[in-house]
Amino acid sequence: MSKSEITGVRIAIAVSAVLAIVLGILILVWPQSTIALVALLFGLYFLVSGAVRVGRGIFTNGASGGSRVVNILLGVLLLVAGIIAIRNPLDSLVVLALVIGISWIIEGVAALVETAPDSSKWFGTILGVVSVVAGIVVLMSPLESIAVLVVVGGAFLIASGVIQLMQAFTFGRATKNVTA
Repeated sequence: MSKSEITGVRIAIAVSAVLAIVLGILILVWPQSTIALVALLFGLYFLVSGAVRVGRGIFTNGASGGSRVVNILLGVLLLVAGIIAIRNPLDSLVVLALVIGISWIIEGVAALVETAPDSSKWFGTILGVVSVVAGIVVLMSPLESIAVLVVVGGAFLIASGVIQLMQAFTFGRATKNVTA
């Protein structure tokens, strides 16, 4: 890479890093506002994900009947949750958390049922088990789970931003040493 390309990449990484840090701080400073926004964004995500799941269940010819039914049921559940979350973002947080928990359990069961008999089997099994356990935890404490996810997300953004800043300062150094 040329020096100007390296500089461009460094700037892009640094801008992304600063945005992640600022967003992480805002999330940690105003968690209630963040939770309302998260409800709205999850609503949008659920609409898109639900439509994709329904489409997958209807149009995937090679899948088993059970797999197709699970995809359609999960898709419909996600579509309903998306509509609820978008219409009433603040009032639907508990329902949203319950839907997240239920969908994670269903997603986990689907992952366990759909595991491939090849070397990726363990990844599918681990995904399934983790998803089911996470779903149960969310069902046990729905509102607290949402609050914890927001705080963890904010902390993750800050940590990610710091790591990206370090990457921005170190990007391209090895190239300079090799060409020198």
